[in-house]
Amino acid sequence: MIGSVLGGIGLFLLGMSLLISGLQAVAGDKLRSLLRASTRNHLTGLASGAVATALVQSSSATTLTVVGFVGAGLISFPQSIGLLFGANLGTTSTAWIVSLLGLKIKIDVIALPLVGIGAGLKVFGGKRLGQAGLAVAGFGLIFVGIDILQEGMASVAETIDPASLAQPGVMGAVVLVLVGAIMTVIMQSSSAAIATTLAAVHAGTLGLDQAVLLVIGQNVGTTVTALMGAAGGSVPARQTAVAHVLFNVVAAAVALLILPVFLFVVKWISSMTAGDDPTIQIAIFHTIFKLLGIAILLPISAPFARFVERIVPERRQGLTRRLSEGGSSVPEVRLEAARQTVVEVMSEVVASTRRVVDPQSPGGNAEGRLDACREALASTRAFMEPLRTDPTSQQAWARHVALLHAIDHLDRLIEACDDREPATRVRRDEAVREVHDGVVELLQRADAVLASSEDVDAYEAAERLASDLSDYRRIHRPKILEQTASSDLSPLVAEGRLEAIRWGERLSFHLWRALHHLRGADLAESSAELPTEPDALET
Repeated sequence: MIGSVLGGIGLFLLGMSLLISGLQAVAGDKLRSLLRASTRNHLTGLASGAVATALVQSSSATTLTVVGFVGAGLISFPQSIGLLFGANLGTTSTAWIVSLLGLKIKIDVIALPLVGIGAGLKVFGGKRLGQAGLAVAGFGLIFVGIDILQEGMASVAETIDPASLAQPGVMGAVVLVLVGAIMTVIMQSSSAAIATTLAAVHAGTLGLDQAVLLVIGQNVGTTVTALMGAAGGSVPARQTAVAHVLFNVVAAAVALLILPVFLFVVKWISSMTAGDDPTIQIAIFHTIFKLLGIAILLPISAPFARFVERIVPERRQGLTRRLSEGGSSVPEVRLEAARQTVVEVMSEVVASTRRVVDPQSPGGNAEGRLDACREALASTRAFMEPLRTDPTSQQAWARHVALLHAIDHLDRLIEACDDREPATRVRRDEAVREVHDGVVELLQRADAVLASSEDVDAYEAAERLASDLSDYRRIHRPKILEQTASSDLSPLVAEGRLEAIRWGERLSFHLWRALHHLRGADLAESSAELPTEPDALET
């Protein structure tokens, strides 16, 4: 009896795991594109969050992606509210699948063939077909688990009187809500807990009144999992977990207060559509339960978001604030968080370099700011350490490689800024004043490109300036050496000027290359044409 129940739950969880993994691999890019494009308003976010969760059968997967987007700065926390509410609504699809199919499907007719087909695709198909095979096998395995769970619950029904579980009064309701919450915490899956409840109702072990209290508890219990997962994580992760908790707690409290009315509405809807099937009634209850929370909180989403932000304030500042572990299992999110960090670091490096070239310019202590940039780049490298990109995914691969190039060039640019003697000479020696002016103008163009990667004029001007500074060395180096040979210049002055020219070329080269690769990483995101390597400069 117990073995069948545990085995059924285990197979259900295994099937869910395979289904989620397969669907995420097959639809991952489209899922993320759907979520990113849906933050124009809360209604589109709600619809997208629900669809995405129904597709991958995991509110956790959707929530994790949303957390990563917030942490990477792609969307703000208030913009994520609609997506979070939609993920809560989308998770009700599991109850509908189980009640409409899982408890009625013949295991040997559909479920087992699905497992066989999925396994065949995994073994004999290519990479993408193999991932689809995992999803198909997982889908079939879910029904195998439900079938075994039904058998176990039927045995439980023979030994346990359902009436004994129906304790009267408030305390009886509280006990069942707590039992439901504990079920979710133990199973680490509200879907599995609800499937177990549906199987128990189908077997006659539980009545409708008891089951809905368990479902309320299971939805509250899933918030414990979210809190545990967010503990010690980034501020966006904790804000998301708190929003998830408040959504389910508010919905649970209101549902308990109006439970008799709630059940009357559920039974009325069921009688008009599916008759008196208690499993369908539970699926209806679960959906209305989530819609109730949305109806209460979505109209006040702006003050709700501000309330959550006051509970969990953002205290982390500085260049590395985006480098959190929230959403780090989503490679594109981790890559985007790193890219935005590097863009901000480069803006800081440009401002500090301007201060090095012209100490009178505003901006404070250039040395301290450059040290902070150096540390931020080291943190970014550490953050990117676990990131692995598939070369067959051309856009992601191009962005990853371009970002690594940009980080390397920024490191070398900071090293060039540390060499202050030639920087002083290009500022003071009129003979190499063109180098100073060229670097200053290049820094201005870099600012414009960093503000908008689509500023083609600023980008092309920066390319020309870098090329001109490289040509300057090739033109003036022989002249300086000839002047030295004819005693028009002392060897020490000549060496100082040559070093200043080399410094200007080195600085402009790494500044241009970092800008070039960062722009490439940005354009790869929008599928625009990537910049090509300029003929005038080395890579």
